[in-house]
Amino acid sequence: MIEHRYLYLMSLPFVAWIIVFSYVPIWGWLMAFQNYKPRFSILNQQWVGLDNFFELFTDERFYLVLRNTLGMSIMGLIVSFTVPIIFALFINEIKNQFFKRSIQTISYLPHFVSWVVVSGMVYKMLSTDGGAVNQLLMALHIIDAPIQFMAKGEWFWGIVTASDAWKETGWNSIIFLAAMAGIDQEQYEAATVDGAGRFRKMWHITLPGIRTTFMVLFILSIGHLISIGFEKQFLLGNPLVSNYSEVLELYALNYGINLSRYSYGTAIGIFNSVVSIILVFAANYIYKRITKESVI
Repeated sequence: MIEHRYLYLMSLPFVAWIIVFSYVPIWGWLMAFQNYKPRFSILNQQWVGLDNFFELFTDERFYLVLRNTLGMSIMGLIVSFTVPIIFALFINEIKNQFFKRSIQTISYLPHFVSWVVVSGMVYKMLSTDGGAVNQLLMALHIIDAPIQFMAKGEWFWGIVTASDAWKETGWNSIIFLAAMAGIDQEQYEAATVDGAGRFRKMWHITLPGIRTTFMVLFILSIGHLISIGFEKQFLLGNPLVSNYSEVLELYALNYGINLSRYSYGTAIGIFNSVVSIILVFAANYIYKRITKESVI
């Protein structure tokens, strides 16, 4: 510790941030077992036991929202790994450094664009009044009249997933590119001598070389399956598609915070956290049984 004292000192702000914003709020979980009223202190509340959880699990809307959350999460999980890995594989094969760095920089830029701006772009692209997508489909004679994409609930999950993929693919590929850069180049040279082509090298050297990185990120992402945030759904959703756009965070906001039902909202938050922890440990257990390695 004395030898690495400066590294420990550099980490202190981040440790303090985690304690303040991740551990101190756990004290508020007591509200889930109370009929919380803001005018009283948290220890001077009416205790109701598990009533808020019973109400949560008997609400039909909760299961609809859970379906939406899991549906969009699974679709996003699949796309957020397959597309960035494929993108990183092809970027890694580019030999011209100037062109390679240019593509990387351009692909990173959407990550820094606010979801407010992205949602406006999506609405404009899918608009029935001069929207680029409708104009293209009509020009190709695939459709005869503009389609109201944002009014069709069954298409909402796909729109959210595609928007998220466009925004985050470049950013998510960074860590895979970094892992590929650490692969021993002698393996590629030996494969070249053996007559392996580019795709053979990708399949037998590059992908196995980033397996550990992939699994760590994958297992951690599984823990966020039901905690996907609400920005995308809130900004892209509308009353016509609410049965497909509402996720658990929006459910907590609409039926908890907005109605001053803080205890109910807290119960939803606890459900999210507990299920996330279970999913992480379950994924790690399966990975350990299959590969004899452990992430946690």
